[in-house]
Amino acid sequence: MDLLRKAREDGGTVDLNALIEAIPYAKFLGITVDQKGTEITTVLNFEEKLIGNPVLPALHGGVIGALLEMTAIIQLAYDAKGDALPKPIDITVDYLRSGRPIDTYARARVTKHGRRVANVQVEAWQEDRMKPIAAAHGHFLLAPPPESTQDAAG
Repeated sequence: MDLLRKAREDGGTVDLNALIEAIPYAKFLGITVDQKGTEITTVLNFEEKLIGNPVLPALHGGVIGALLEMTAIIQLAYDAKGDALPKPIDITVDYLRSGRPIDTYARARVTKHGRRVANVQVEAWQEDRMKPIAAAHGHFLLAPPPESTQDAAG
């Protein structure tokens, strides 16, 4: 099943919320996309099931890491010309402070977009964007554009 192709609208742009809905783990986490023009912000809508440390309480680190990775993939899917989702090669997450039991936001910035690999930086915050709770840097494998696939085949 080609999620990115199914999420494309008539004008060729990607319906990012439809893409999120088609990814079971993103749907389970309750991630949504807030898009204003070309600015994309993912939102992790708080639910009790996301708590990792009930004593503080604090969001589970794996949930925060998943939000960061998903945000990078969504940004690359928005920028992509191909029909396949980018695949993580590696991702490094820095946990900067505890995630409180409230909504969490994230934005990605593509620092290099090559033909086969992209480098992406992502930050997640809660109430104050200037006080991120986590940051990530990752490399993602991009699918070749449809033209180069045909060239290679024949």
